Amino acid sequence: MIHDFVRVAHLCTHHRYLFNHINCRLIRKHTMATEGGDQNKNGGRNELMEEMKKLGIEFTASVEHPEVFTIDTMRPHVEHLGEGALAKNLFLKDKKKKLWLLSALDSREVKLNDVAKKVGAPGGLRFADESILMDKLGVGNGCVTPLALFNDKAGDVRFICDAAFLDGSHPQMFFHPMVNSATVGITAPDLKTFVTASGHEPVVLNFDES
Repeated sequence: MIHDFVRVAHLCTHHRYLFNHINCRLIRKHTMATEGGDQNKNGGRNELMEEMKKLGIEFTASVEHPEVFTIDTMRPHVEHLGEGALAKNLFLKDKKKKLWLLSALDSREVKLNDVAKKVGAPGGLRFADESILMDKLGVGNGCVTPLALFNDKAGDVRFICDAAFLDGSHPQMFFHPMVNSATVGITAPDLKTFVTASGHEPVVLNFDES
């Protein structure tokens, strides 16, 4: 009986070791995910901050908050940051599988067929798979942001930008910094500097024009 007891204790210790090992791996994986991006290939939030520092760009505002997946749930967390524009950010592909990132005022009615015609996307625009989003920009659904363009060093993603984000009509624009548990503010000149430095020439879209 004593032998059986020792054997059971040994098995329990072994199982506890396996559980702790697996749990640590899950925690490490979760930590990497919340920082945004694949650390072996793409930069996350820390790398974004380094890029901004290198460009001499300072965010106009910054706030930590619970994870948000819609603009409506994000809005209460940024109201205290002052006047600024919220954005809807869509990761898209056309019929020829070319990739597009669209950033527009949250109040815009975005009709993908109309946008496709204006920007010359062959065969229209539709949502791209999250796996492609992760591979190209290093973020997942709910974290889509033009600030992830610095990861697209190959220039595979074309950036469609609402003209209202670049014409100075808003003192700041609010975007996620690679994770949807935080929001930062950036001015139009700094946004343009950042996008240009990432190697992208924005396709400026004026939604007010028919």
